[in-house]
Parts: sequence; structure tokens; C-alpha cells
Amino acid sequence: MLFTAARSEEWKEFLADCGKFEAELEKEIRIGKFTLAELEEEEQSLERLRRWHRDLTARDVFGAPEAAKAGKRLKECAAACEDYAERVFAALHEVPEAVDR
Repeated sequence: MLFTAARSEEWKEFLADCGKFEAELEKEIRIGKFTLAELEEEEQSLERLRRWHRDLTARDVFGAPEAAKAGKRLKECAAACEDYAERVFAALHEVPEAVDR
């Protein structure tokens, strides 16, 4: 029981970081910061989330209830990052309709 509670806390922290990641992407979109440097930074943050999810999954042998939600949130973060990447490339190639989605 203590083991699962500990994993639940870790998953909750992971879920909170997913929210922070998406908020950061939303901020960059809002202020129009569509640079390759920012995209690289966001991709590194996403990769950190992926590693963390993989590590938590490996430790969560009893299946904490938050694990399924965490997998879904990681996919949502990846999709948000992909959307941001498309906006960056559109901005770099000056395709205004793609940036303003």
C-alpha cells in the first residue's frame, strides 16, 4: 500500500509537469515565439517527460491508478509539441495561415 501511494504521488507530480509543459507551449504560441531554438528547448522538455514516464512505468509494478491518465497526458503533450513544431516551421517559411490556426 505504501509502495502504491508513493507511485501515485510520483504520477501526480508527472501529471502536474505535463500541465506546465502545455502551459509553456500555449505561452509561446500566444506571444508568437516561433523559433528553432525554442522548439528545440520544448522538444528536450518533451523527451524529459518521456524518460520520466518510462522510469515511473518501470517502478510502478502494482499499477497506481494515475498511470493510465499519465500515458494519455504524455500523448497529449506530444501532440501539442507537434502542433507547435508545425507552427514554428510555418513561421520560418512565412505561411501565415498555418501560424494563425
